[in-house]
Amino acid sequence: MSTTFTLDTATSRAHPVPEPVRRLTVPGIAKRKGGEPVVMLTAYTARMAQLLDKHCDMLLVGDSLGQVIYGLDTTVKVTLDMMIAHGAAVVRGSYRSVVVVDMPFGSYEASPQQAFESAARVMKETGAAAVKLEGGTAMAETISFLSRRGIPVVAHVGLTPQAVNALGGYGARGRSEAEAATILADAVAVAEAGAFALVVEGVVEPLARQITESVRCPTIGIGASAACDGQVLVVDDMLGMFERVPRFVERFDDLAVRIDAAAGSYAAAVRERRFPTEKQLYR
Repeated sequence: MSTTFTLDTATSRAHPVPEPVRRLTVPGIAKRKGGEPVVMLTAYTARMAQLLDKHCDMLLVGDSLGQVIYGLDTTVKVTLDMMIAHGAAVVRGSYRSVVVVDMPFGSYEASPQQAFESAARVMKETGAAAVKLEGGTAMAETISFLSRRGIPVVAHVGLTPQAVNALGGYGARGRSEAEAATILADAVAVAEAGAFALVVEGVVEPLARQITESVRCPTIGIGASAACDGQVLVVDDMLGMFERVPRFVERFDDLAVRIDAAAGSYAAAVRERRFPTEKQLYR
């Protein structure tokens, strides 16, 4: 039995109050291969985690926060401390979902030992259930090293944003037979090394389908295929917070327009002295 939280509405902000509940587990997600699709979204704050939690099976504290939250041009500049701070917030705000924290660039590539030390910090300081790292065959040894030491790993193949400088951009991968064969081999290698789930990003659809059929763990697509065992999107993209988004994004709302309108209404009310009104004042 794990712990969940409800909102204490007697306070001015939402504060957690413990009550017993069962959180989804890593083994439970691993068993979803070929079954009910896994729903995953990114989350970077406690409040967003609260809102997404009941709808999602997994919440990914993605290093995409570098661009979404901090305005960085790539994820390469994200630090381990940044990931831990946001990971802890998402764990505090979620009660049902499996929380996965991205390992940022430079925190795991040097050696399995480096990866273990970084991942151990993430697990201890956030309370997350798993970490995610990018890379294929070259990271298989590291994934095996972590998995055998009690750290669940989500792997990530195809378009790997941390390698954007080596890849030469964010274009779809696997268009040539040679590249498709390499990505497929990467997927099989990380799955056999012990990854309990596999993000497949930005690859041509037939390749994503082939990967899903070739590995034993659930695949989670992002710009991949509806045949994947689950899907993930950056939540701010899905909500319509940005004007420009990748081709694979479906906007399920147009939140940026609504925020702009609300901020405009507030500004007009202040300038015209229509806010605050009597009901917002203390007498």
